Amino acid sequence: MYILFRETKNNWYSIAALLSTIYSRHLDVEARPVKFGEIKNFPPDETVVAYSFMSFDLEVVKEEVVQLKKQGYTLIAGGPHASADPEGCLGMGFDHVFIGDGEENILRFLMGERERIFDGISKRVNLNHYPPFLPSKGIYMPIEITRGCPFSCAYCQTPSLAGKQVRHRDVDVIIHYAKLGVEKNRKLARFIAPNSFGYGSRNGVTPNVEKIEELLYGLKKVGVEEIYFGTFPSEVRPESVTDEVLKVVKKYVKNRSIVIGAQSGSDRVLKIIKRGHTVEQVEEAIEKIAFHGFTPHVDFIFGFPFETKEDIEMTFNFIMRIVERYGAKIHAHTFMPLPGTELFRAGPGRLTKDHYRFLGRLASKGILDGYWLKQETLSRKVYEIASGGGSDAPGNRGVRGESE
Repeated sequence: MYILFRETKNNWYSIAALLSTIYSRHLDVEARPVKFGEIKNFPPDETVVAYSFMSFDLEVVKEEVVQLKKQGYTLIAGGPHASADPEGCLGMGFDHVFIGDGEENILRFLMGERERIFDGISKRVNLNHYPPFLPSKGIYMPIEITRGCPFSCAYCQTPSLAGKQVRHRDVDVIIHYAKLGVEKNRKLARFIAPNSFGYGSRNGVTPNVEKIEELLYGLKKVGVEEIYFGTFPSEVRPESVTDEVLKVVKKYVKNRSIVIGAQSGSDRVLKIIKRGHTVEQVEEAIEKIAFHGFTPHVDFIFGFPFETKEDIEMTFNFIMRIVERYGAKIHAHTFMPLPGTELFRAGPGRLTKDHYRFLGRLASKGILDGYWLKQETLSRKVYEIASGGGSDAPGNRGVRGESE
């Protein structure tokens, strides 16, 4: 039996985790990542094609599913979009859908169980029971140290995929795999976490400084030479930035920037999108980051359909303040209405002429990055395809009156 994971530029982290899980159990199955054009080389009656995808990949996935179904392949889906809209994926032509955590359920599937929807939400996995990567097969990825997010951001699919209960991979398990990597000359460590400064804490917010230092010290002890913590893909929440945690992190890490989510400079917008913090809290965190010698790299989302001109101006002014006072760099996103989120029905992100002028100036000065231009187009496509033009689209609930 073959299980082929359709590889894209957006899903390697998911694929690597599942490949590591499968190979660690020594099942009688050949698992590998493939490009779409390679699938035809495998017999349909012996092959399962697996898609782990995000909502902005939906258009391409739909086209490929039609072709593969005609050829007789068994198709399974997982990842953020499938977790947000499992019934929609079945309607697209997938034979089985995996929602939430995938490790245990992919093993159940490969051992013969067949359910239309494999539930990885009501029963979450223990990260310690699955490898973060597999050096024996040359499969590497940033180590996932935390899964689940206690926050309820109205634009984010993470609660659908990973849940709100925070789960941490134990320090000794992380160190074990890092040491295996070092033995294969992999002496660099990056991490996956919704909030890296929340690692080891019970609530995922208040820093457990002792646990973070135990982790970073242990990595150095086994020979990891470069540690990147608090930067992509393990950004931080403003509420978790403290002088104590920054002092500890600075002793061990290679990165000289910390990525922090602000998302808006308007408290009204922050309340609508349910960020759970204020603009003042963001600035306090940025000030601390800069004080400890890091460059604050600050995430913002532009083009919320419910933004007023005043909201936009407040965000622009806040950005200029943190750039001038703290040397901040800006990472720009355009709002995308994702299925399964509270803000799906708000509609696609819309950038104004003022956005283009302001963001263009920042980019020309070398203080802005991100795919905000491409995301504006993707935002429209995601909404059109996922909603089907109707009012019963996945995630349609809640905020129309509040946001308009």
